[in-house]
Amino acid sequence: MPRRDSHPDEYAEQVLDLVDRIPPGRVMSYGDVAEYLAADGPRQVGAVMAAWGGGVAWWRVIRADGSPPPGLEVQALHHYAAEATPMRTGSPRVDMRRARWDGGAG
Repeated sequence: MPRRDSHPDEYAEQVLDLVDRIPPGRVMSYGDVAEYLAADGPRQVGAVMAAWGGGVAWWRVIRADGSPPPGLEVQALHHYAAEATPMRTGSPRVDMRRARWDGGAG
């Protein structure tokens, strides 16, 4: 995992730039981000988000099952409500079928 006092490398910058482009109300899984960038995997994306994700819309990068980032569930749910992110009925999970963003326009 990167040190918090270090600067993001090129890969981390690519992750953060992509997260910045995810539209409000839409999400990508950690694996989606890695696949879109065609580099590394979900764990590496998670490490980038843990180290430097505070400056981007971190709540828009979630687990593939629609779960919010661990330890940040309450804050994420507030963001989802504010952005009208599609949620599973009766569940604190995002409806990935409706909310997943593929990296295209809107």
